[in-house]
Amino acid sequence: MPQMSKVELYAAIRRDHRAGMTMRELERKYDVAWRTVRKALNSAWPEPRKPLPPRPSALDPYKAVIDGILRADLDAPRKQRHTVTRIFHRLVEEHGADVSYPMVRRYVADRKPQIAVEAGKAPIEAFVPQTHPPGMEAEVDFGDVAVRLAGELVTCYLFSFRLSYSGKAVHRVFASAGQEPSSRATCTRCGCWAVSRGAGSATTTSRPPSPRCWA
Repeated sequence: MPQMSKVELYAAIRRDHRAGMTMRELERKYDVAWRTVRKALNSAWPEPRKPLPPRPSALDPYKAVIDGILRADLDAPRKQRHTVTRIFHRLVEEHGADVSYPMVRRYVADRKPQIAVEAGKAPIEAFVPQTHPPGMEAEVDFGDVAVRLAGELVTCYLFSFRLSYSGKAVHRVFASAGQEPSSRATCTRCGCWAVSRGAGSATTTSRPPSPRCWA
């Protein structure tokens, strides 16, 4: 029988069992123990492998020493903190450790940020959700925009008003204090509209969007 992965083996056992084969026949056909057949019938997916226990390392007896050095460095001036090379030499000279430099370097790289977090001296990544109640918050911005007005390129002033909750926006362009162009924004949900009017910096809005389009 060709070599099969565990997923393929489980699928084949389940398929043959539905066809009427008994558990003993399945054991003989696939040369597996009854426990494997039972697991295949109970679940289509094999159980994940149990993580192997960490292998002992020559550095294990000295990890507490390294941790102590790293904790002491948290309160030391930056130029007086231990480098990986200095930690390695201290282990060899003061403790007679028979370890390699790459072994110490890997452990320090993994453990140093953890110790800083445990001591509360490292930033912790966090996400703060933002909420915007309907009709309560808006973003306003001003800027310049170049438009072609009466065949001439003119720099105008742009007023932008955007509701934080829905993202719906109204833009107002002022060519000059004596002219009154307006902009119209149409809601894609309910079809209501808002028009900005006024000269200079005074702007009013007629027929604002209804609360149901703020959702």
